[in-house]
Amino acid sequence: MRNLLILAAIFGVVGLVVGYLIFGRFGITNELIPLHDLFSSGDGILGEIGREVAGFADKRQSIYISGGVGIVVGVALGFVLRRRR
Repeated sequence: MRNLLILAAIFGVVGLVVGYLIFGRFGITNELIPLHDLFSSGDGILGEIGREVAGFADKRQSIYISGGVGIVVGVALGFVLRRRR
């Protein structure tokens, strides 16, 4: 069980990093969104409107989905490795 949780955590973090590198880009220069800006709750209503216009909600959701897929892959790999023993 412990190995299963460790694999899920590792693959979840890897999924978040890969998702950030893929979906965390914006603008003409294709720069990465600063993590603070991407994961902060907002600086009031104007900050939230600006993030919504920039598409941060969609980017944040895609990054979280990538992390979730990583967790699922880690759990599946853990079950496969456990079954081999």
